[in-house]
Amino acid sequence: MKKEEWINKVIKLFWIFIIGSIIGYGIEMIVGLVQNGHFVSRQGLVFGPFAQVYGLGILTYYFVVPRIKGGYLKIFFITMVLGGIVEYLCSYFQELLFGTISWDYSHLWFNIHGRTSLLHCTYWGIGGILFMKYIIPLIENIEKIIKNNYFRTVTALFAIFMIFNIAVSSMAAIRQEERNRQIAASNNIDVFFDKYYSDEIMDTIYENKIEVRR
Repeated sequence: MKKEEWINKVIKLFWIFIIGSIIGYGIEMIVGLVQNGHFVSRQGLVFGPFAQVYGLGILTYYFVVPRIKGGYLKIFFITMVLGGIVEYLCSYFQELLFGTISWDYSHLWFNIHGRTSLLHCTYWGIGGILFMKYIIPLIENIEKIIKNNYFRTVTALFAIFMIFNIAVSSMAAIRQEERNRQIAASNNIDVFFDKYYSDEIMDTIYENKIEVRR
């Protein structure tokens, strides 16, 4: 693959992830409103309306769905399984790295370790069909402007922001997990996160977060 083609591919994948994360955040906010009667923060990063599990899910769809030969029923069942796998892995690695989970489906029938369930896999399957009908045309629009220099500049700046966002979010979550294990601040970075990302602030940002490791 030529350098120019590689750059275009990376830009496209980046925006697919961002679009999926923002759509996912909107879905989660609506679900939270219906379930609780008021808005509940469902963001996955400390800055911005992003739910990255959906971004990863849509990236998975992008690589698989266009290659599926068959009708919507086949797309439904394949993306149903793929979405469940993505959801399970995201929950597993969140617990492994940060000692928390953001969802627990243990109360539902046919759940797998509380990380995903038949019901939510069904939602992922429906999402696969919607992806085929609505998101793929949107991706094609991105391809039309991907070589525009202004668009590339915006992409580069936004990518820097997202790297910073993910880094700060990860470090804040790790530091909170250390506080839960009674580990005192050992350097200026720890002190910074204790001050500006205290338990109260983190619990406000991640309202649906559940501590599973002390």
